[in-house]
Amino acid sequence: MGVSGSGKSTVGELLAEHIGADFIDGDALHPRANVEKMESGLPLNDGDREPWLEKIGETFAQAPGSLVIACSALKKSYRDLIRAADASVVFVHLQGSQELLEGRMTSRSGHFMPPSLLESQLETLESLDSAEAGVVLDVAASPAELAQSAKLWLEKTS
Repeated sequence: MGVSGSGKSTVGELLAEHIGADFIDGDALHPRANVEKMESGLPLNDGDREPWLEKIGETFAQAPGSLVIACSALKKSYRDLIRAADASVVFVHLQGSQELLEGRMTSRSGHFMPPSLLESQLETLESLDSAEAGVVLDVAASPAELAQSAKLWLEKTS
């Protein structure tokens, strides 16, 4: 989980490889209307996100084995919606400075999320609280290091 530019997809794919899980980029589960809204530079609201988050939760619940899904899950209420479908879901929160995230977003091409929406995501973001199953990792580390740290955390908590 994390804001755009935090490396969710890259780290998620690496983590899935490390633990023998399937990987899904949560962006692929967005309804077309959400993608069009973000492409036009408009941030999503809770009503836009709800069906997407429910789809993510359903996807976890229906998975025959281990699954890693990269998704923003910015608010605790969003994470609660996902966990409502599958209580075993845990979160790896990738966080970094706004400057680092902006740099990553401006250097990538072909993504529907414009860098102009980063600030609204950061304003919406609620970090994991102590009651939530998850770990927070600093994206100043390399994707390989982050995936390894997440794997080690998962092994310790299993």
